[in-house]
Amino acid sequence: MNELEYKDETFKIVGAAMEVHTILGNGFLEAVYHEALCIEFERRRIPYKHEEPLIIKYKNVILKKKYVPDFFCYNGIIVEVKAASNLSSEDMSQAINYLKATGCTLAILLNFGSKSLMYKRVVMSDNNIQAS
Repeated sequence: MNELEYKDETFKIVGAAMEVHTILGNGFLEAVYHEALCIEFERRRIPYKHEEPLIIKYKNVILKKKYVPDFFCYNGIIVEVKAASNLSSEDMSQAINYLKATGCTLAILLNFGSKSLMYKRVVMSDNNIQAS
C-alpha cells in the first residue's frame, strides 16, 4: 500500500471529525465524541462499524481474544478516538499494534481533547510504519 491509498476516505473521516469538534469543542468524554461521530458518519454516508470485534491472528492462527476498535470505516480503516490534551506515544503504539494484529494497513487517531482537532494517519506496509 502506498501512503496515498485511502486518501479520499481519510479526508472524509477527518472532515466528519472536524465537524464534530467544531460543534462540541473539547472537554467531553470519548463516549460523547463516539456518539456524535456515528451521527456524522451516517449523515455523510461514511460506511462504518462502531466497536465491533475484529479478529487477531498470531502466526496465521486466529486468537480467541478479539480487538474492538472504536470505528472500522470503509472496511479497512481503523479509527481510534481520544479525548486527551495530546496524542501520546502509547496511542501511536496502540495503533501500530492494531495494524499488525489485524492486517489492516491504515489507522487514524483522532484527538478531540485539545483546542483544535488533532489527528494522525498511521500507515503500515511491509512492517514499515509511516505517520503523518
